[in-house]
Amino acid sequence: MNKQPIGIFDSGVGGTSIWKEIHHLLPYEQTIYLADSINAPYGPKGKQAIIDLSIKNTELLLKKNCKLIVVACNTATTNAISLLRKQYGIPFIGIEPAIKPAALNSKTKTIGILATKGTLTSELFHTTTSLYSNGIRIIEQQGEGIVELIENGEINSPKMTFLLETYLNPMKEANIDYLVLGCTHYPYLIPQLIKLLPKRVKIIDSGEAVAKQTKAVLKKEHLINPLTHKKVPKFYTNGHPEVMESLLGNDLIVDFLKF
Repeated sequence: MNKQPIGIFDSGVGGTSIWKEIHHLLPYEQTIYLADSINAPYGPKGKQAIIDLSIKNTELLLKKNCKLIVVACNTATTNAISLLRKQYGIPFIGIEPAIKPAALNSKTKTIGILATKGTLTSELFHTTTSLYSNGIRIIEQQGEGIVELIENGEINSPKMTFLLETYLNPMKEANIDYLVLGCTHYPYLIPQLIKLLPKRVKIIDSGEAVAKQTKAVLKKEHLINPLTHKKVPKFYTNGHPEVMESLLGNDLIVDFLKF
C-alpha cells in the first residue's frame, strides 16, 4: 500500500497551493489532484451539500487506490472531514485556518481572517477561534467572489483588486498585524496582498503545516513510498484545465474529467 498515491481534492484549483507544498516535501510520492471546479466555491453551499460533494470526491480518489487523502479545502474540512474519517478506512488530512500562530504572535492583539462563508460559519471554525481568541480581536471577512475570479483565471484583474481593497480596508483600520488566509485559493493572491497591506502585516497560510502533517501521518502509518525516483503527478478537473495549468507551470498537464 505504501507505493499507492496520495489523493488531494479541493472545490477547484486553489488546493494546488497545498499540492505544491506536499510535492516539495515528498517528491517521491505519487500524487493525484482532483479539482471539483464545476461546483466551486463550496463556501455558500449548505453543510449537507458540502458533505455530499466531499464523499463524491473521496470515492473517486479511492477508486484510484489512494492510501491517504488530503482535503485541500477549508470549507470541506470544517464541514465534512469528521464524517469522512468515520466512514472510510484510510487517513485524512484536513485544512484549518492558521489562527493559533497569528493569535499567539500578534503584537497589536488584532488579527484578520479572510475566508469563505462555509468556513466562517462552521462549528469547527468557531471552536478553533474560541480556543485562541482570549484577549485577541479577530476581524472576520467573507471573501465573496474571490474564488470565482480565480477559477476564471482573473487573479490580477481590476475586479480582484477592487474586492481585495474592499475586504482589507476594515482590517487595516483595525490595525491588524496578521492576516490568516482561510481558503486554499487565497495563497495565489499573496503578491497582491503584500502590495495592499502595510509592511508590518504578516500573511499566514496553512500549506507548509499541512505538508508536514501529511509526512508525519505517512510515517506513523508506515505509508512512506520506499522508492526514490520522482513521480509525475496527475491532475484532474471538471472545469477549465488551462486555468490550473497556468497556476502550476512547469509544463504540468491537467486532464479534463467529468465527475
